[in-house]
Amino acid sequence: MTFFHLSRQTLHTTVWLLCAWATSVAWAQDAPRVKLTTNAGDIVVEVYPDKAPKTAENFLQYVRDKHYDGTIFHRVIGNFMIQGGGYDQRYMERATRAPVVHEGREALAKGGPRNTVGTIAMARTNVPNSATSQFFINVADNGFLDPSPQQPGYTVFGRVVSGMEVVQRIKSAPTSSGGPFATDVPRTAIVIQSATLEK
Repeated sequence: MTFFHLSRQTLHTTVWLLCAWATSVAWAQDAPRVKLTTNAGDIVVEVYPDKAPKTAENFLQYVRDKHYDGTIFHRVIGNFMIQGGGYDQRYMERATRAPVVHEGREALAKGGPRNTVGTIAMARTNVPNSATSQFFINVADNGFLDPSPQQPGYTVFGRVVSGMEVVQRIKSAPTSSGGPFATDVPRTAIVIQSATLEK
């Protein structure tokens, strides 16, 4: 009787774990993916509308509008992050839509990812609700960027699922001044040639 009871309990636990695993796989399979084709190689990011719906849709609309095509990674800090999506090769800033509402705390509360290596988040000014088109990919675990009760932090809305070697290549690019920026600009332009929705 005890053996049978334990076996049923083990079976129930196993079934529950398999269901949870299948759900997480299905969630990842349903997530939209965007391919950033750059002159350093391709990066594919998975976007999580179920965690940060307004932020994810904001990013995806810029992709659909071809906003990112021809923009550069204009800020590269090798032990921190790589940032792009706002300027072309002449350092002309692209026109943007209205800022998106900050969803950092809400995304974390829904189980969204933190600012860890390979995650993608929206760049913004010191004003929380100021993010438009610029994004950054974390190349270090940047816990100090995470939302908390004390600070709004930065909204993570996806992660790199392919091309982390390209991200590593970009983060290692030699930098100097460029355009309006005094530091952290790759000496050889790293261009997003196209951003396309894969699914």
